[in-house]
Amino acid sequence: MDLGVNIDHIATLRNARMGVEPSVLEAAFVAQNAGASQITTHLREDRRHIKDEDVYLLKEELKISLNLEMAATEEMEKIALDVVPHSCCIVPEKRLEITTEGGLDVIKFEDRIKKLNDSLHSKNILVSLFIDADPAQVEAAKRTNADYIELHTGFFANAFNKGNYEKELEKLQFAASLARDLNLKVNAGHGLNYENVKLMHKIPMLYELNIGHSIISRAVFVGLDKAVKDMINLI
Repeated sequence: MDLGVNIDHIATLRNARMGVEPSVLEAAFVAQNAGASQITTHLREDRRHIKDEDVYLLKEELKISLNLEMAATEEMEKIALDVVPHSCCIVPEKRLEITTEGGLDVIKFEDRIKKLNDSLHSKNILVSLFIDADPAQVEAAKRTNADYIELHTGFFANAFNKGNYEKELEKLQFAASLARDLNLKVNAGHGLNYENVKLMHKIPMLYELNIGHSIISRAVFVGLDKAVKDMINLI
């Protein structure tokens, strides 16, 4: 498995004083040099952390891939087509949520998502759909011509904290196997940390994990370089 490092909360800290530090670009360079395979950022509609200029600068300066998380809106589609990141991960988004609360309902918005995917593909941007471990959603993702799914591991992470994660892990395993049978590549992320990430090895053929909050939290104590390297060693 590869590691994509989400640096949104570097921007959260920067924005706390509406200043310029810590630098999102510098954090991306540290993660890049530590061995991350890509940098992930979520450009939210309310711009609560990552800003438009961050995305453009990262695309221009990074030597590794940029993965842009975004809602399926016309505004974000226009930005993605202008930036042309390596990949886009389409996520659900609620204005008042603290963090992403669940997977994208591909079935409900299938026509819109397919049109968005086709638009992004016109610029050779790879498309991933952030979904729950639901076989029906996996099948719908395939119908939209997505390249990847990213399995939402938040329910698994919550169950792990309670000591009863087996059922959630089984759901992830089944969804990953189905996706691979449908020729979809499989990523995973949300709520993964230095304690539970080892169980991702039990999910067949995961390509990449996208992890942010736990890495940035650990970096407060050990530094970002070591935090990234420690996670890479675990996965």
